[in-house]
Order: sequence, then C-alpha cells, then structure tokens
Amino acid sequence: MNSYDKNTAALVPPMGWNSYDYYNTTVNEQQFRENVEYMAKNLKHYGWEYAVIDIQWSDSNAGNKNDEHIQYIPFSRFCVDKYSRQIPAQNRFPSSAGGKGFKPLADYTHSLGLKFGIHIMRGIPRFACHEHMPIKTHDGKKITADMVANAYSTCAWNPDMYGVDFHSPYAQDYYDSIFELYAEWG
Repeated sequence: MNSYDKNTAALVPPMGWNSYDYYNTTVNEQQFRENVEYMAKNLKHYGWEYAVIDIQWSDSNAGNKNDEHIQYIPFSRFCVDKYSRQIPAQNRFPSSAGGKGFKPLADYTHSLGLKFGIHIMRGIPRFACHEHMPIKTHDGKKITADMVANAYSTCAWNPDMYGVDFHSPYAQDYYDSIFELYAEWG
C-alpha cells in the first residue's frame, strides 16, 4: 500500500502488527498465528501488511515468570545454534523444530498475503562469549564469540548481548552468518 496519497501529500506509513505491543517479550506461535489470521481477514484490505515477532523469541523462559512486569530475564541463557546465532525457542515456536527456524511461520504468514519479520538485537550473546562458543567463519578458522565481542559495548535495557568489535577481522563473519541463517529459513 505504501503509495503517495494526494490528500495528505505524504507516503502512507508501513502498517502492521508487532508482538511486543501486546505480548511484551512472551509471544508464542499460537498467539502469533491467531494475530496474523485476524490481520489477513480484517486489516489487510486497509493496507496492513507486516507481522513482526519482537524481542526475546529465542528465550525459552520468557513468559514463565509470575511477575508480568518482567520484560527481560537478566543474563538469560536463550537458544542459540552451534555458531552462537539465536534460534527460536522450540517450546514457544514448535514449528521451528529440526532446524527449520522461522521458515514455517514465515511461509504461513506469506500464504495469507502478509509480510513476516523478526526483531534482532545487535551484537553477540554474552553467554556465548563467556563460554567461548564458536562462530561461523568464511575460511573455517576456529574463532570464538569472545574474539569478536566488545565487552564494553552493552545495552542499558537488555543485558543479553555484547556489541561486536568492528576492528576484529572476523566481526563481519558473525553478522554474515546471521543473515545466512535467516536466508536458510527463507
């Protein structure tokens, strides 16, 4: 829909739904599917097109705390693959099992005529650095998360990640591997 509107002399803004706006950090697959079905049926014809799973989708413990005001579980050990890349928590997103990632949900969202998105945090998981977990490199060299992290680059509101040290010769490899993973998911 993002077309020029003569009446407002501006672009129509992107319209969609973001899971954080209602579920905070706790959305699961069933809730996401119900919301995209509603969007497709009731909002798509008004220009709504984006459906986004927001932050903490890799945390299997999100939503398991009794305090509804907890947004983030400090220093949570969320789900990552063998290369320190975040993957969906299978207890919350069962269709991601078997390395499928978000492909089944993205395919479902696209089948409804909507666009699928995920929120990602910049940086590399702190626990992957502390445990010297590997990252995927372009040349197969054994590089660990702590070797590309900048421990002084942290987020004040979310303690999950360290920034990536752009001076590290393998920093770009980490980011490239993340986008390679998402491409594998389709």
